Amino acid sequence: MTTESSPPRAPRPVKIDLALQGGGSHGAFTWGVLDALLQDESIEFDGISGTSAGALNAAVLATGLARGGREAARHALRDFWSDIGTTPSSFGIDPFSAGNQAMMNNNPAFEMFNAMLRSVSPYQFNPMGINPLRGLLKRHVDIDALRDGGPSLFVNATSVTTGQSRVFTRDDLSIDALLASACLPQLFQAVVIDDEPYWDGGYSGNPALWPLIYNTPSLDVLLVRINPLVRLGTPTNAMDILDRVNEITFNASLVGEIRAIGFVTRLLAEQRLDARSYKALRLHMVGDDSALSQFGAASKMNNDKTFLEKLHGLGRHAALQWLKAHRADLGRRSTVDIEASFLTPRHPV
Repeated sequence: MTTESSPPRAPRPVKIDLALQGGGSHGAFTWGVLDALLQDESIEFDGISGTSAGALNAAVLATGLARGGREAARHALRDFWSDIGTTPSSFGIDPFSAGNQAMMNNNPAFEMFNAMLRSVSPYQFNPMGINPLRGLLKRHVDIDALRDGGPSLFVNATSVTTGQSRVFTRDDLSIDALLASACLPQLFQAVVIDDEPYWDGGYSGNPALWPLIYNTPSLDVLLVRINPLVRLGTPTNAMDILDRVNEITFNASLVGEIRAIGFVTRLLAEQRLDARSYKALRLHMVGDDSALSQFGAASKMNNDKTFLEKLHGLGRHAALQWLKAHRADLGRRSTVDIEASFLTPRHPV
């Protein structure tokens, strides 16, 4: 008498947290990363922390998951970015066609436009407070569906009054909270929530990692980074100088948090901290400094559909390469050398 053996059980998916940076239309790179991750059924998302464009990606992703799972999430992200590609001024007030990126960076009209932004506030040139992202988000984010379950969400904005981070969770998330997270003060009026004005979350956490540490059980955190840490050369024109200052500013809080994670990890390894009170995080990172560094400041307002698709392709490729190299490390070890990447001077590779 023979008995049929049971089919082998599929390995349990590894739950990871996602940390999604902001950076205007460069968030389409993150779209590509998420597109690849969603096709890997051996990975599940436990919590997602996002800032600015990262917060928008997080909300659209979670909406798709809530409505129909992985494929629905992939379609939701594609529909969202396709809509951005047909909505003028999605990530700023672009006074002319996006066109060739190199031409934009040297276009006198673009330089005049940015000079205007430094001398006239959005309360003057946009007194009605019109934000094209509002309609986009209403079409693609289902706040009620997000509150019913799925990954934990953490959306970061910066209080204008205190300069501190406010993290909106699934319980108090709203379209206004998402707009606040993406509110660059040179372009948009502050978003007022509960009588408090908010600006872009990048000033206080791009993205904030601490909500994932304190509020999810996962030990693996995958950072999707779209702001280059390193750029060769010294910027010499006003726009490039401002862009690099913004990159450094928007990376500063993230670098500080990662250094703190590295310090705690080292103390845990040396058994100088109680492992029952601290998490030994496993940090991972997907990015492509060499590819994204070729695009200047103007490109963050470029919502040309062809450009967004190019960024999507770059992000998808970066994610697939990372998965090929490091998928087996999830749940086992970190794949980021914190000391080499965040504690010592280095050059791009």
